[in-house]
Amino acid sequence: MEKTARKKLIRILQSAYSGELAAAFAYRGHWKSVKDAKEKEGIKQIEAEEWEHRECVSKWLGELRAEPNKIRETLFWTIGKTLGILCFISGWFLPMYFAGRLESQNTQEYKDAAEFAERLHMDDCVKDMLQMSAKELEHERFFSRMVTHHDLLPLMKWIFKWS
Repeated sequence: MEKTARKKLIRILQSAYSGELAAAFAYRGHWKSVKDAKEKEGIKQIEAEEWEHRECVSKWLGELRAEPNKIRETLFWTIGKTLGILCFISGWFLPMYFAGRLESQNTQEYKDAAEFAERLHMDDCVKDMLQMSAKELEHERFFSRMVTHHDLLPLMKWIFKWS
């Protein structure tokens, strides 16, 4: 049971570590592409928090004597950089919508990590994972507020099931 929990926690942390890399680079392009100063600052702050999450996840991977997945790192570096560039091309709505949808998934990912850490009696890790989950929920709410009144939202909600 403990071995399975450890393995699952490591897998989530490896995924999160690379995911935070992609998100941070995507948000860097995103905040550089928006014109509104308040939106720009909000996205810039979220980028900084993604880098902080990556540092925290790295700490816990180290505690578990696990390494990031090098292939995943390369892939997600490429994804993040590409999405950051696409923010300049795709317009305002799509980056805002998909950022919110991504943050929604991250919220659950960190809750799952907390559950496995709890099974391993890693109380400080549980605390960190729940704090990051709460922060990801704040990020989701930020992006949700940005798209709330957009004309494309009903269609996107229907297709992608996030609002």
